Amino acid sequence: MSTWWTQISNQTQLRVGRLLKAHGLKGAIKLELYTDSPNERFVPGAVLELQVPQDSPWFGKTVTVTELRWYNLAPVIFLEGVTDRSIAETLIRAILLVQADVEELPKEPDAWYDHQLVGLKVFRGDQELGLVIRVEHFPAQDLLVVKVGENEVMVPFVKAIVPEVDVAAGRLTVTPPLGLFEEIEED
Repeated sequence: MSTWWTQISNQTQLRVGRLLKAHGLKGAIKLELYTDSPNERFVPGAVLELQVPQDSPWFGKTVTVTELRWYNLAPVIFLEGVTDRSIAETLIRAILLVQADVEELPKEPDAWYDHQLVGLKVFRGDQELGLVIRVEHFPAQDLLVVKVGENEVMVPFVKAIVPEVDVAAGRLTVTPPLGLFEEIEED
């Protein structure tokens, strides 16, 4: 099973942003934020790990922030060694990750970090359906990817479908619409 995060002792990787597109000619890149505190996460000197495909020249490398600017309310990041548009374009769609101590993460009611959800067993009533293997983040909503046998089922992570998350018990409860976890038989 491959996921975007790893947990070693009390450390985990958190997604803090995604690089969207080159901005200008000097290596700036527009940034999609996955953090509520960009001015603290993207300070000059911050080292960020990259989630990129294995065939990317950036695979296994880190980048260092030199500056975060705001243009028309949109964040734009400058990275050490990324000095022109052609280099910036090689980083497009990269996910930016930081190491975080699990114990120091803020706790909010009805809010979870991905590392808390991955590995939870998924139940409908008393029936175990599968296991959360990753969380996908999309503009409209987040999706839980649940391994069911040999298949993966994408479950909208909304209260109407996932009414209960019990991290301590290692499970979550779903009330999925008909057909999400099973084939619908034709009459």
